[in-house]
Amino acid sequence: MSLPRIAIDAMGGDEGVRVMIEGAALARRRHDKFRFLLVGDETRIKRALESHPNMRGASEILHCEDVVAGDEQPSRALRRAKTTSMGLAINAVKEGEAGAAVSAGNTGALMAMSKLALRTMPGIDRPALAALLPTLEEHDAVMLDLGANTEANARNLVQFAIMGAAYSRVVNGFEKPRVRLLNIGTEEIKGTDSLRDAAAQLQAAKGLAMQFDGFIESDKINRGQTDVIVTDGFSGNIALKAIEGAARFVTDLLRNAFTSSLRSKIGFLVSRPATELLRHHLDPNNHNGAVFLGLNGVVVKSHGSANAKGLATAVEVAARLLEDDITNRIAQDLAELDEQLWPGARNGEVQA
Repeated sequence: MSLPRIAIDAMGGDEGVRVMIEGAALARRRHDKFRFLLVGDETRIKRALESHPNMRGASEILHCEDVVAGDEQPSRALRRAKTTSMGLAINAVKEGEAGAAVSAGNTGALMAMSKLALRTMPGIDRPALAALLPTLEEHDAVMLDLGANTEANARNLVQFAIMGAAYSRVVNGFEKPRVRLLNIGTEEIKGTDSLRDAAAQLQAAKGLAMQFDGFIESDKINRGQTDVIVTDGFSGNIALKAIEGAARFVTDLLRNAFTSSLRSKIGFLVSRPATELLRHHLDPNNHNGAVFLGLNGVVVKSHGSANAKGLATAVEVAARLLEDDITNRIAQDLAELDEQLWPGARNGEVQA
């Protein structure tokens, strides 16, 4: 069975068309059932495709020269949604011409366009941005929200937990992922009213496809002690950037240490297998592909600086979400929860 096409915003990202096409081609070499709608400047796309014959029969080009700038205000980008490569890629999902959209462009613009075009799912108040983070265990951890919502009330956090658990079941194969709320401590009395209320609601809910384990502190995010970390977008974005900065600090520190003297260089050669394993584990391209959960469609955000390997990872994330029908999974989980916590919510009787 072939997957629906994946729309690629070929003009987004720091490197633009060349890397976007190269990444899609790499993904297709791994999975020959992938098919693409490549949105962007036709001349540049065709030139890039010359190096990737495996893409020609599996791709269609939607010509578009207009691009959303990396520093463009989302409100301005929204007004150009019908003329930009990003907007047209998302619209392809809305119109059923593609099953998912992948872009490495402006995150705020992508969120705004996606929410306007695809709308939030019934029962979801706000979509959330989720990503995979490396851990000491063999599996990655899902973390959300990472920037879509600067504030979140208890109901939002509970919905984020439902969506994050569904995503973890898809990407990690867990039957009941372990879920925790990010807090300044693990004691029940710690945190804001919203955090404590959300914890109480998740603790009281029955029959959910998750295991709620209370709170987690930020220094434990990468320990592998939980499968899903839930927070508001403000705290989540700060935590994510702190983790990324720490990873770069460690790799730069090791590089400087191993090049500081002849003895250090010899030591590097001896320890190279271990350092290569560390580099691979910390490489963000191996964990690329943040997902906007809670929309009526699949939209994946690739890091703007991702290389071809990173873009291929993001494409594979989109494909897995399509294969496992993430939208339907979330809808089923919400149905289990709604009448327990918010009777009448689907009829609009409960305010967010």
